[in-house]
Amino acid sequence: MKLPKEQILEIFRDTKALLEGHFQLTSGLHSPQYFQCARVLQFPKHLHLLCGEIARHFEYNEVEVVISPAIGGVVVGTEVGRMLGARTIFAERKDGKMELRRGFEIAPGERVLVVEDVVTTGGSTKEVIELVSNSKGTVVGTGCIVDRSNGKVQFNTKQFAVLLMETVAYQPDECPLCKSGSKVIKPGSRGNY
Repeated sequence: MKLPKEQILEIFRDTKALLEGHFQLTSGLHSPQYFQCARVLQFPKHLHLLCGEIARHFEYNEVEVVISPAIGGVVVGTEVGRMLGARTIFAERKDGKMELRRGFEIAPGERVLVVEDVVTTGGSTKEVIELVSNSKGTVVGTGCIVDRSNGKVQFNTKQFAVLLMETVAYQPDECPLCKSGSKVIKPGSRGNY
């Protein structure tokens, strides 16, 4: 049984992981809300609970490898992989492009689950799917903790989000927060928060 949306939001609020303000997302878009999943996932009980939802959804898909984009997805990928008994690896950016490094490989035909912490435009997840495909692996699905697109972003594979939520996001040149003089904060692994 899927966790109720309000229970998940309460976990995010209690851990101060649902931030309000003026944020530049990884996608470059601006938003008055930011999900800082690391704040939730630092607590083993929340990590286990949320990743367990993803693992249960894919438990009968014969997942051999779980891959995630660094940095945000690494903790999620590791826990989901542990729960599924699958090898876990991650992709990371080098010169702006997602790559497999550190000796990580995907063998042709390996069944791969792509997981992420938060999806907004799906750009990082799509890049990782492309990496898997280029390695001749088989993508069995995608999973994330929060889908900020409320399911609008599609990956042409079985996909699952613990929390579907439609949140407002603006192109920087159309952002009413910027126009009002509000200073933008760039949180997450590439920013200052």
